[in-house]
Order: sequence, then structure tokens, then C-alpha cells
Amino acid sequence: MNKKKTAKSHAGAAGITRRNVLKGGAAVAGAAVGSGVIGMPVIWAQNIKDITLNQVGPSYSVISDITEKASADLGFKVVAQTAETVALMAKTVSQPQTVDIADFEFWGLQKAWRSGNLQPIEIAKIKNWSKMTPIMRDGKNFDGSDASRQGTLPFKVLHTDSMDSKEFAAEATDYATVMPTIYNADTLGLRSDLIGREITSWAELFNPEFQGKTALVNIPSIGIMDAAMALESRGDLKYGDKGNMTREEIDKTVEALIELKKAGQFRAFWSTFDESVNLMAAGEVVIQSMWSPAVTAVKSRGIDCVYQGMTEGYRGWGLGMGLMRHLEGIKLEAAYEYLNWYLSGWQGAFIARQGYYSSVPETAKANLTENERGYWYEGKPATEDILDPYGNTMDKAGNSRDGGSFEDRIGNIACWNTVMDEDRYMIQRWNEFVSS
Repeated sequence: MNKKKTAKSHAGAAGITRRNVLKGGAAVAGAAVGSGVIGMPVIWAQNIKDITLNQVGPSYSVISDITEKASADLGFKVVAQTAETVALMAKTVSQPQTVDIADFEFWGLQKAWRSGNLQPIEIAKIKNWSKMTPIMRDGKNFDGSDASRQGTLPFKVLHTDSMDSKEFAAEATDYATVMPTIYNADTLGLRSDLIGREITSWAELFNPEFQGKTALVNIPSIGIMDAAMALESRGDLKYGDKGNMTREEIDKTVEALIELKKAGQFRAFWSTFDESVNLMAAGEVVIQSMWSPAVTAVKSRGIDCVYQGMTEGYRGWGLGMGLMRHLEGIKLEAAYEYLNWYLSGWQGAFIARQGYYSSVPETAKANLTENERGYWYEGKPATEDILDPYGNTMDKAGNSRDGGSFEDRIGNIACWNTVMDEDRYMIQRWNEFVSS
């Protein structure tokens, strides 16, 4: 530890930091030689342009616009490759050399981390770790109370005990499995113009009033939790943990869903973003499982669609960036530079304009306009039209974000996306329901 501090202070005295060396190329290398600082800084400057990092993860997180901006800022190449979490888990286990940085949904870590193919992140090397929102860093709500532990609360899988451990630590340590990046709070989408009254409970998803006009997402681990939120809120079942149901709870949930299907409650079970948008925009469905950007896509067509916060709370999800075990030397140092760049604000502002939150809100908000901060984070009405990262209108001046402020939404998460202990059995029963 003392060696690291000494090296850092010497570099600082010479006016050289690792990031300056990474970006400055030969000019910085000359400065390093002239100041008497030799060794790794010179190697960085000479070879950094040849570094390529492959970042792999879901399409809503691994975005080429972000990696291109990072590449321009850092002086080495970051390449975006999309793979949904199940496919990413398979790649990290069977083809680990094809991935450098893995963007994992936290529930995916429950299986992937124990493969041993990811290396722990040294928290001391992440500059803005202390600025992370408490729900990501500590598993706490904004008032200091424990966040909901139903499902996979990020903190459950965030820490490990040592550089060689394949297990999760129960408390905070110096080593992280991943660096938290983006997250959100999901709820139901509504065609409020067609419903014509206030909706405040998940129970409305199974209200006979909307028979033939409802839909569930056909991703078993998510769809069954949306169903559980509705069944529990109307008093049909009481779950010990909606994110980790027993076989008996799975059976009762699926039997209730089959009965609802026979009664004609469901119009569809959608599997893609576009399907959810088209069902809602066409008015075929008036209440359904939905994702925030899909609601925005419907609103952008001039249709009154609402992402309604419910009294029972939201279903939360989040992702973190993990480092593959094979990274070492200059490539590992470059990966840490990229992780630190990721939390410095530009990326946080980019994904805020899509409706997602950064694990370090402070830097994200600093890169947003006052109008954008007010709309995306503070629950204030927009003073001008709200635009997405590509300049398209997301919402009109005068409107507020559905669900209110960042604290209102993230502070009201009832359960988290997860993989259950009885995952295989749950998927089998879910498929029976969909095909019944």
C-alpha cells in the first residue's frame, strides 16, 4: 500500500497521472522521461493505442455511442457487443477469453460469479465509489433503513472476501464482484386515456374490468414477479419472498394465472420491446408489464401512456460491470480507467435521457441541464421539451416524470429481479401457463 501511495505522489509531482499518460501518447512519454519517471508510464504511452477492450452485455446497457465516446476520451478502443444476461452467463463460463468487461444484471451474478472467471474489483481503485447511491453501495434506503431484500438486492451479490474468492460476502469488503452502473424501478404501463380513472394498485392488472386488455412480459423470471405483485396486492396469496418462491408458491401462482387466462384476462404475452410498444400504442392493451423506455416510445407518438407508480412499490433491477479474470498488466489498468470514466458523468447523463439512473447521481446530474435534472431526477415539470440522447422528443414542456423524483421511485422498490432457487421448476410451470 505504501508503495502505491509513493508512486502516486511521485507521478503527481511530475505533473503526470495515469490518465494523462493514457491520453497523451508520445508527448507525455517524453515528459515522463524528462522528469526521471520511467518504466510503466512509458510503456502505457507507447502501447495504449493498441489496447482493445470488449464490453459485452444487454443492449440497453452496452451502447456503441457510449463506448465510442470513451474510446475518444481515453485513447484506447472499447468495443460494444450485445448479449442478454443468459447468453452472457454462458459466454463468461464457456468462452471467457471473448469478453473483457461483462455487464451483468445482478441476478446473473448468482450463477456467473462462482465460475471463477471474473476477478474482483479493488474498490480503492474506483474514484467515485464513495459517491454511489446508498441502495447500490450499502443496500440502504435514503433514510438509512434496509432496502427490500426480496429478490436479488444488488448488495447481496456486490462484495467478495478476497481476490481469489468465488463466494459472496455478507458485509462490505475491499473487493467488489462488479462496479454498479445503471438501474431503474419498473412498474405497469397504462393507457390512461382509455382507462379514464386513477390506477394505484398492482391488483388492477387482474381486474375483470380490463379482461382481454392486459398483457404480461413473457420472460418467466420477470413475468411471474409482476403476477405475484398483482396477486398479493389483491389478497390472493402472501409470499415469503416474491423473488425466491417455494414450489408451493410457484404452483399457486401458476394455477391462478391459468384460471385468469381461461377467463380471457390476457390479450398477449410479449417478449420484445417493440411488441410491448405496439400493443399499447394500438390500444389492444390498456394495462401491462412494461419498461420505462417503451412507455416513452408510446408517448412520443402523441399517445397518453403512463408509467404508473403503485402503492405496493416497484420491481427493481440493476447492472454492474465486471472484469474478466484473464485481464492483467496494461490491459487491466486500461479497464480500470474505463470503469472510472464510466462513473465520471457523461455516461450517466446519456442513460438518464433514456430514463435510467446512474449509480453515482452526483456526476450524472452535473452533466445534465437544469431542465433535465429537474425532470429526470427531481420530479419537477419540464421547462422545455425533454429530449432523448439522439435529439428526439421524449416528453413535452410542462409534464413531469411518471412516479416523481429519484428518491420517490428508488426508495419504493418492493422486490428485485432475480433467479430463484427453483428457477428450472418455475420456468417449466410458467411455460405450462403460457401454452395452456
